[in-house]
Amino acid sequence: MKRITGTFIIFTVIFTVISCRYNNEVKKTKNDLKLRFVDEYVLPDATTFADTRVGGLSGIDYANGNWYAISDDSEYSRFYTAKLSYDINGFDSVDITSVTHLKDKNGNLFSKGTVDPESIRFDDGYFIYTSEGNIKNGTKPFVRISDSSGVYVKEFDLTNRYLPNINTNLGPRHNGVFEGITLSHNKKGYWVAMELPLKEDGEEPILEETDSPVRIAFFNKGTGLLEKEIVYELDKVARAAADGATFELNGIVEILEYDTNKFFVLERSYSMGYTDGGNTVKIYDVDASNATDVSNISSLKETNYTKATKKLMFNFENIRKELTNGIVDNIEGITFGPNFKNGNQSLVVVADNNFSLYGPQLNQFILFEILK
Repeated sequence: MKRITGTFIIFTVIFTVISCRYNNEVKKTKNDLKLRFVDEYVLPDATTFADTRVGGLSGIDYANGNWYAISDDSEYSRFYTAKLSYDINGFDSVDITSVTHLKDKNGNLFSKGTVDPESIRFDDGYFIYTSEGNIKNGTKPFVRISDSSGVYVKEFDLTNRYLPNINTNLGPRHNGVFEGITLSHNKKGYWVAMELPLKEDGEEPILEETDSPVRIAFFNKGTGLLEKEIVYELDKVARAAADGATFELNGIVEILEYDTNKFFVLERSYSMGYTDGGNTVKIYDVDASNATDVSNISSLKETNYTKATKKLMFNFENIRKELTNGIVDNIEGITFGPNFKNGNQSLVVVADNNFSLYGPQLNQFILFEILK
């Protein structure tokens, strides 16, 4: 009887260990999301709608069968409503169906140069969008809510560190402010991401490794207050500028929370002088579960804190040959789309073509399938 009991105990232990290992592997596999490239669609550069030129598409969102894309045109700030038709095999069409002009606090169209729209999200009938402002000219960035007609509803309070500063060692960098926004998974607020580090936090990325921490701030949509900040570390610049050019940068261009404290982060490195667009774009799977709340830390330099962890999920270099003219363009927007018939969710990114001011660029839509 003792031998049988001992054998049973040993068998039970072995079975438990094997089961635990199996369950851990299943759990690991379940959470290991991957992306499969499906297709690309390029909206012609000359596309117009309601006396506006369709371009500068810096942010995109999907809700209730409609797609919303914000244009970073500082003269006629607006967002488009569109229909994207696609399935597991690729795109059929991208059609603009309406345009909504954004208004200032007085209900008027924004004056030229007073706003630089970068990201947009739909939330229960309202639109939340960001502006980088113009740091060189002292124009403040903002995070605002409009109704479905583009009329101002609310603005979130910003701490001083996000505002233009006469002290050249403090504050945001020009064209490096609120580049991304996402509705939080619990729907209680919005995460807003800087493109570049604050001057007091770290250096801009260069070709060599630097300490380049970017703040991602959480705003409570009920109170309008900033409640928390986490830190994301940027990669170095991917490649040197070419053909006599010297301009290079790397930063966050969009974020998308898919679970509590779990994000997809679009990170884009740009180097001038390349015929392939000069962009090196990556999607990272980011976990901020153990990240320190740094909202009470005035400078991240020489400070101990825990950053969000990042794992490379997709590198657009892997599909460059499958894209128009081998170009990975100025990708700036990312959103979930509807599920495919097989149950897997779709994911769409969009590129800001800068209205081809600096040479021919693409209104580029790229479709993925999320594999679990």
